[in-house]
Amino acid sequence: MANKNRCRTYFAIKGDFNPTEICATLELSPNQSWNASDLRRDGKPFGFSYLEFGYNEDYDVYTENQMRKTIAPFLDKIPLLNQIREHYGVEFYLTVVPELYVDEVHPCLAPPLDVIDFCHATRTKIDIDLYLYSDPLETDAN
Repeated sequence: MANKNRCRTYFAIKGDFNPTEICATLELSPNQSWNASDLRRDGKPFGFSYLEFGYNEDYDVYTENQMRKTIAPFLDKIPLLNQIREHYGVEFYLTVVPELYVDEVHPCLAPPLDVIDFCHATRTKIDIDLYLYSDPLETDAN
């Protein structure tokens, strides 16, 4: 029987900045982005700019492996990330979104020391947004 659990990880930059400039500086293409003045579906502006990189949904019971894959493109860019953070006043997030079923084997959500070291060096916040389901039908409502 296939595992029903899922997890995605990504690195996000939020703040008041021009996404094109930061992408050019990092020499990376985002998985998702918007500008503070872009409109949401409801017609209101976002109010902050956003870049998302390293989107990974290759579920691994050792979530640390997903975290490592997500931050891998940034490991040689730590000084550059710090310059961006200081210049633009942005915030960095390593986001982990596990979707787990109570009847499945649960993953290890603890970040390993190398991920913690990266987050500390870049002042990146770790955001774990956990969804827990007891019934497969619960996800159909989402």
